[in-house]
Amino acid sequence: MSDTLPNPDAQLDARGLFCPEPVMMLHNAVRDLEVGQCLEVLATDPSTQRDIPRFCSFLGHQLLRQQELDGEFHYLIRKAG
Repeated sequence: MSDTLPNPDAQLDARGLFCPEPVMMLHNAVRDLEVGQCLEVLATDPSTQRDIPRFCSFLGHQLLRQQELDGEFHYLIRKAG
């Protein structure tokens, strides 16, 4: 079994935006994906550390990665069916 994460099919740059904008944009971006495709999200708002996992859990999407790099938050989300 491989630990390799899939390459994102799309990217959402929500850097510089604050709650609730990143999650509102995420909702629209996920809607545009096909089932099984992956979205990379870049954000600077610390509240995304709480909001994005909740969004995924509530809607059944898979949160493949959540990490902070140099003050930015990076997420990789796979769209559920």
